[in-house]
Amino acid sequence: MTSTRGPGPLSRISVFFPMWNEEEYIERAVAAASVTCRQLIEQGQVLDYEVIVVDDASTDRTPQIADLLATEDPHVRVVHHPVNRKLGGSMRSGFDAAKGDVVLYTDADLPFEMRELERALRVLQTYEVDIVSAYRLDRTGEGPRRAVYSFLYNGLVRVMFGTRVRDVNFAFKLVRREVLDHVTLRSEGSFIDAELLVRAQKAGFEVLQIGVDYFPRTRGVSTLSSLGVIRTMLSEMRTLRRELRSLPARPARDSA
Repeated sequence: MTSTRGPGPLSRISVFFPMWNEEEYIERAVAAASVTCRQLIEQGQVLDYEVIVVDDASTDRTPQIADLLATEDPHVRVVHHPVNRKLGGSMRSGFDAAKGDVVLYTDADLPFEMRELERALRVLQTYEVDIVSAYRLDRTGEGPRRAVYSFLYNGLVRVMFGTRVRDVNFAFKLVRREVLDHVTLRSEGSFIDAELLVRAQKAGFEVLQIGVDYFPRTRGVSTLSSLGVIRTMLSEMRTLRRELRSLPARPARDSA
């Protein structure tokens, strides 16, 4: 297993965005990630970066815009899905495509200020943890129905898997390469956020949480609270619970 720890800057950081019909957001998202990554290079924290767009068989102009951005900037890469694979498939594609020592996954609508990546990277390295998972400081902007769904879902994940992550599905996960080399993700739907954290903690990796200001989506459509998505999440949750019951926990990493 390759280690991403040690003195000096990281060789590369990867930022990827799962996208389905995000023509209104894609240029802003890629630009924000690129600016922040260049600042990390100027600060000496990383030597190189890549921004990856995972186009999940979009039917709008997202694929064409993504390809144009990649043509204009060699740091931008695009992964195209010939058929729609939902969030789980898109996240698995993004993690598989990423070549960085650390990988940030987030949404195209930029639910937080991208400069928070600088703080998350400092936290990851200073406290020598394996994943930094952010939570929303103020969730009132997402509406009462989604707030209730999120409260119940987070509580259910805590009860079923013993994780103490307070905002499981928030699209801000900064992950070390070691975690991705060890953990195999299988979820097709939105449960993949929880699966990543649950499998990582089961394997002995450490997760640290930070709070960030939240900026709700103002354009496009979110499907995370649809009944179909919820049914898939619950089904995949039951499948993972059955699987993990038969697996021994790996001892936590010795930081000494």
